[in-house]
Amino acid sequence: MKLVTRTALGWPATAAPVQASTKGTKIHYEGTTVSTSLLTDHAACIAEWKAIRKSHLANVKEGYSDIAYNYGACPHGYLLEGRGLGHRTGANGNQPLNQAHYAIVGLVGDKGLTEPTDEMLGAIRDGIELLRAHGAGTEIKGHRDGYATECPGGPLYAWVGKGAPRPAGTEPGPGAPAPSKPVYEPFPGSVFFLSKGKAALGKSSPIFTAMGKRLVARGFGRYYAVGPGPKLGQADVNAYEAFQRSLGYTGAAATWPPGPKSWSVLKVPNV
Repeated sequence: MKLVTRTALGWPATAAPVQASTKGTKIHYEGTTVSTSLLTDHAACIAEWKAIRKSHLANVKEGYSDIAYNYGACPHGYLLEGRGLGHRTGANGNQPLNQAHYAIVGLVGDKGLTEPTDEMLGAIRDGIELLRAHGAGTEIKGHRDGYATECPGGPLYAWVGKGAPRPAGTEPGPGAPAPSKPVYEPFPGSVFFLSKGKAALGKSSPIFTAMGKRLVARGFGRYYAVGPGPKLGQADVNAYEAFQRSLGYTGAAATWPPGPKSWSVLKVPNV
């Protein structure tokens, strides 16, 4: 897999809503004129991907929080990170559809570059398999399935209709590891976070460091004067409560301590 990450693109962590699983993945195309220069210039592919994100963020009517797609795929076989793993797409037409499937777009359109290369199809397949290893179900559909649109165009939709087979020559190399599921810290129980019924401020554990780093990565770092440490602090409590509110919890349900459902969404790496 040739993955171009958000970090390599110079993008911050996505602000897209969290969604840990879906029924599967939907395939998209740009639906506009795409320059054939992408076929011979990979830098043009990166510029195209950045331009898509810029246009989505500028779309006040739709109110995108980020580029709409989880991943893109270019003619040279690169998988381009968009919202990435574990985040709801904004590309499938409406909220129920967005909740049902993640989204991968091939950098082809309805004019100019319209035919996906085998390398692009291989990259889309890489994305499908990566998403499946991290919460996506087995369904593979086109954007037009369930929504009135021409997307993903004739060539890509025909490929989807065949089951989105991986083209010969795009298989992972010999010995290449299959996408693996990450190992997350199991919920330690509410009592772990408490002392005499209150937040166990000052208690030391590597779990608190890992939790704090995940909260910062998710956009809740404003509470920390310095980076998260091994001892539970008020910044950790404030950040986690803000995280729970972002998930829709209110009142007592949003206050400390963490609960098993919000903990599973945060995905704290195993320590």
